[in-house]
Amino acid sequence: MKLKYSTAFTVTISALLISAALFSVGFYAGRISAPFSKSTIAIDTNESEVTFEPYIQAWNVLNRNYIDQPIDPKILVQGSIRGMLNELGDPYTSYIDPETFAQENASLDGEYTGIGAWVDTSGDSLVIISAMPDSPAEKAGLQPGDVVVEIDGESMSGVSPSLVLERILGPEGTSIVMTIQREGFDEFFEFELTRAVILLPSVESSMIEKGIGYIQIYSFANNTYADFVDALNDLEEQDLQNLIIDLRNNPGGLVDSAIDITSIFIEDQVVLKEEWGDGSQTTYETTRDAIAKNLPVYILVNQGTASASEITAGALQDYGRAKLIGSQTFGKGLIQNWIPLDGDNGAVRVTIARWLTPNSRQIQDLGLEPDYIVDFTLEEFEAGLDPQLDKALALIKSNN
Repeated sequence: MKLKYSTAFTVTISALLISAALFSVGFYAGRISAPFSKSTIAIDTNESEVTFEPYIQAWNVLNRNYIDQPIDPKILVQGSIRGMLNELGDPYTSYIDPETFAQENASLDGEYTGIGAWVDTSGDSLVIISAMPDSPAEKAGLQPGDVVVEIDGESMSGVSPSLVLERILGPEGTSIVMTIQREGFDEFFEFELTRAVILLPSVESSMIEKGIGYIQIYSFANNTYADFVDALNDLEEQDLQNLIIDLRNNPGGLVDSAIDITSIFIEDQVVLKEEWGDGSQTTYETTRDAIAKNLPVYILVNQGTASASEITAGALQDYGRAKLIGSQTFGKGLIQNWIPLDGDNGAVRVTIARWLTPNSRQIQDLGLEPDYIVDFTLEEFEAGLDPQLDKALALIKSNN
């Protein structure tokens, strides 16, 4: 989704996260063999036995008295973890079940089967961030910000967005009917889509006019830096003088990849700052050779530009290395770490820090404001127009 709004800093797993993993595994193993022992969990978590007494009691009451037996212990464990993380009140700290965990990491593996849309599962509803190029979602007309309210005629109200995502995924060739709520419209929209194998692109490039190159980055994955450099070299062989980077509807991906891409255009500089809960900061500097440090750069952004793509856009804007053109970006300024749970039990996604631009701008829920605000209406899209790209071309020509 993902959306996908995950990041990939390498961090040390804290004692709290280790405890969470032991907590879930201990529950599962205990249910198989015997009723839970509060003393066992207390040892694992260094907490008083009294802390877990109500939970253990409720668990055993369910397993002894609930009308429909037996109860699947895995479902109870997953629900317990969801509830524990939801109580923190952080929409980005959540439990990821095994199926969703595999799908939300698919952008790093190259393909998956579904409708081809990045989604946000962090809130109360599943929200479309953007449709992937040439996907069933794009062909059907799904747009950023669309909220999924029904699947195959069944209301998704009150259903966890991760579970909604599971309903959307499915075998190649099968159909799904999605009912969508779209901002600015009173009526709902209904789309029928056929699931397909989605090949996840990294970048596409072209020389759109003499001396003006164009590279669209779809996501920041393991191969994005290498693909971007290949595209840049190809454009330079065609006498590249100005570069337009399209980050519209780019939901992010690996932070390391975003840092690598940013490093192409600035030398020996801070790319982002990581701010921890105690107010301390860690800075991340350029990691690659600045092979295009003097190349004029123009970046297209919109409300689907999120997370790692905002890192690149924000850093290059701060240093005056690029002009941002388009609409306000999504505003994803929190950093999550994904910790897989043992035994193919999914993962916990935990907010560990905020990230700031080099000039210490905090963008969470605010986004980046473009240097040139240019609207792009649905009517213009359907007419094959692109006023944001046109603005970038006009700026390049006026500067030359």
